[in-house]
Amino acid sequence: MPDPELTRSYDAVAFDLLTGLLDSWTLWNAVAGGAEPGLAWRTEYLRRTYGEGRYRPYELLLSESAFAAGLSTSFAAELIRRWHDLEPWPEVAEVLGLLSPGLKLAVVTNCSEALARAAIAKTGVKFAVVVSAERAGWYKPRPRTYAMMISELGLPPERVLFVAGSPYDVDGAARAGMPVFWHNRIGLSLPVHAGGDDHDLVGTADSLRPLVALLGR
Repeated sequence: MPDPELTRSYDAVAFDLLTGLLDSWTLWNAVAGGAEPGLAWRTEYLRRTYGEGRYRPYELLLSESAFAAGLSTSFAAELIRRWHDLEPWPEVAEVLGLLSPGLKLAVVTNCSEALARAAIAKTGVKFAVVVSAERAGWYKPRPRTYAMMISELGLPPERVLFVAGSPYDVDGAARAGMPVFWHNRIGLSLPVHAGGDDHDLVGTADSLRPLVALLGR
């Protein structure tokens, strides 16, 4: 049994999808032709989507970020064509299987509704609430996106643990009133403008497994 002093009590756990639950980095790199161009494209994509505000077609942002990274805009269409290649992180089914009894599970993601549903299907997990940027009308970290998820869960924000995949989500979810666990799989740094550090987080790890002990499962 986990140490009671290390466990936290929540009613729901909400996840970022494309980094928090899925290994989207491998697909980005494969389409871009390597880790270096993949990182440049993905970094630009994250910067643009998290700075966008109102929803514009997700596919367009993929194309614009590829161009800004010095890559072919055709990579955006190729990424979407290969969307079925996305795979969850190895521990996703195990961890979510341990969390789901007694906890509502939710997803908030910065992609279109169709791509969100296709990506979620790869996890094999049923979520109580799924909010895409397209459905919300806003990209994270705008408060309305998180607020839609919180409202549909029917819970106060402090009862929802948010599992961030991107550093931009750390600040956005915290500003929405949720405690945050950062699943920092590839060792990213918090952006300077976020103004956060590890003391603002419930936890940080390169795996989802610590959530099991954190939540006393």
